[in-house]
Amino acid sequence: MSKSENHKNVFDRVRIFHQKKLFIYWIFILCACTVLVVRLGFLMIVAADDYGSRAIDVQERERDIKAARGRILDINGVVLADNTTVCTVSVIHSQIEDPEAVIAMLCRELSLSEEYVRTRVEKYTSIERIRSNVGKETGDRIRSYGYAGVKVDEDYKRYYPYGELASKVLGFTGGDNQGIIGLEVVYEEYLAGTPGQILTVTDARGIEVPQEGERRREPIAGDDLVISIDANIQMYAQQLAEQAMMTKEAESVSIIVMRPDTGEILAMTNVPEFDLNHPFELNQTGRLLEISVSDNEMTSEERQDALNRMWRNGCINDTYEPGSTFKIITAAAALEEGIVTLEEAFHCPGFIIVDDRRIRCHKVQGHGSETFLQGFMNSCNPVFVGVGLRLGVERYYDYFEQFGLLSKTGIDLPGEAATIMHQEENIGPVELATISFGQSFQITPIQLATTVSEIINGGRRVTPHFGVCTRDAQGNINHIFEYPVTEGVVSSETSETMRYMLEQVVSNGGGRNGYVEGFLVGGKTATSQTLPRSNGVYIASFIGFAPADDPQVLAIAIINHPQGTYYGGQIAAPVVRQLFENILPYLEIEPHVEHD
Repeated sequence: MSKSENHKNVFDRVRIFHQKKLFIYWIFILCACTVLVVRLGFLMIVAADDYGSRAIDVQERERDIKAARGRILDINGVVLADNTTVCTVSVIHSQIEDPEAVIAMLCRELSLSEEYVRTRVEKYTSIERIRSNVGKETGDRIRSYGYAGVKVDEDYKRYYPYGELASKVLGFTGGDNQGIIGLEVVYEEYLAGTPGQILTVTDARGIEVPQEGERRREPIAGDDLVISIDANIQMYAQQLAEQAMMTKEAESVSIIVMRPDTGEILAMTNVPEFDLNHPFELNQTGRLLEISVSDNEMTSEERQDALNRMWRNGCINDTYEPGSTFKIITAAAALEEGIVTLEEAFHCPGFIIVDDRRIRCHKVQGHGSETFLQGFMNSCNPVFVGVGLRLGVERYYDYFEQFGLLSKTGIDLPGEAATIMHQEENIGPVELATISFGQSFQITPIQLATTVSEIINGGRRVTPHFGVCTRDAQGNINHIFEYPVTEGVVSSETSETMRYMLEQVVSNGGGRNGYVEGFLVGGKTATSQTLPRSNGVYIASFIGFAPADDPQVLAIAIINHPQGTYYGGQIAAPVVRQLFENILPYLEIEPHVEHD
């Protein structure tokens, strides 16, 4: 092939290559254009609504509207926790036209420093809160100025009509209206409701577009919570506790009133209580602590500790040695096991020796010869030590579990403490002896009340509780609460015998000061010491129920660290007697009628 022909072939191959390349390029351009057209069509037609709403979302500014929190009502419909209307004042920097006038007005109306207000007014944020929980009158006045960029939104603040009443049960809410302690936090999901929103459309500078106006998503109010507390019984129990605390110069006094057949709690008080409308102000106990601190100043940690102690519910959060009231449990276990009868003879010389340890009776000279029933009425320690040793560690421990003493009651309040009991393998003869009459271990008051309830109600372990149901603003019930019940904890025969024994304690034994004229009352006294015992600090208590032959109400009173007389039969039993004298007629419980 000639040289010219060779050049021609090369040129043809190059030309063909470029033609193919150009063809591929235009194919690529065509495909790209097709994709762009399809994508544009998709955005303009299929996804138009979605992107339109996204654009609105970007341009919208949101302000939350709190939902009205559900009220808390007593069993008769008395409002114990309510709401009051307040306002939240905020500013939007980009919308403010006269910053100096706005700053001056907010300082004046809200009694705030100029530095504080100016910092927030000049802050470049979408919205800046100046103050919440502002009184409605003040909020309306600020709104009336009509300043651009100043927003006043109505809000809700928790209000407790009865101040200190059942403060450690009801609990309170924080600045965000969310439950912090007590029933307010346990039933948060029912009480809280669903917040709403105010939506305003703004331009690129953040200025509201007047013609667009505002859109609102209305809040949904929370449900009302109906609880088992009876406000009248709660008030009277609290009054009696305050009187006992003042008279005996006690550190604190606790009273629980409940229905032993259902577990419904009619009253629970721990004085000193605190003001629910000012929960961060220390009550009398806290102020005394504050004064005792050097230089009259408390650190933030010390103050928080004082507040935590002030809010603490001793009926469920604290444990104590129950003393002789626990003899109810020992007697029930012994009767259920069949190792003792009411007529069985015992002898009390004033003490009993267990493993070289001398355990004395409260009656130093002893009770002498007595039956088991008399030993129970006399609250005789040697009798119960003997019964406990008969039961033995293994059987006694089984009854602790059977009676529910080794688990929590499940009460619908936060922070319930568990029983502090020896491990079974660590219980020797001395530990067994002291446990049998209520020493060397600790339980909560609510645990004792629940366990005694099951022993006297026929053998049903009920769950102590407050929550009854929730209902909407129209009164329609939305939810009814149910609680576990364990049947057959003790036999009906044992339960009947225990009711009789406890009635004899009040009629003819150490619980005489708990007797109520015209009614059959059962009960048991106790006087226990706190550790170390050498300090001589006592706890006086009495647990009682009525009518003794058909228990409908049970009450326990605990007086912590009384001054002077400290015996439960002398200072705690009268508290329950006065309580019963007033609430038994109120509950329409018929007096006892003697039959010929």
